[in-house]
Amino acid sequence: MIRVNGENLEWRNGMTVRDVLRQMNYTFPLLIVRIDGRLVSRSDYDTTEVPDGTSMDAIHMISGG
Repeated sequence: MIRVNGENLEWRNGMTVRDVLRQMNYTFPLLIVRIDGRLVSRSDYDTTEVPDGTSMDAIHMISGG
């Protein structure tokens, strides 16, 4: 089990940041992702695995003027 933005999500072996974002239906173009407080670069979403028991934050950045 992992926690994403405070919600429990079933964990599976080999799950990546991209997999989590898809499962949570997060399609925002501007996201900041942290795994246990460590920032994950957007270019690493497809290769960064999310360990079991971790806490992941996906923060939607809003721009405007």
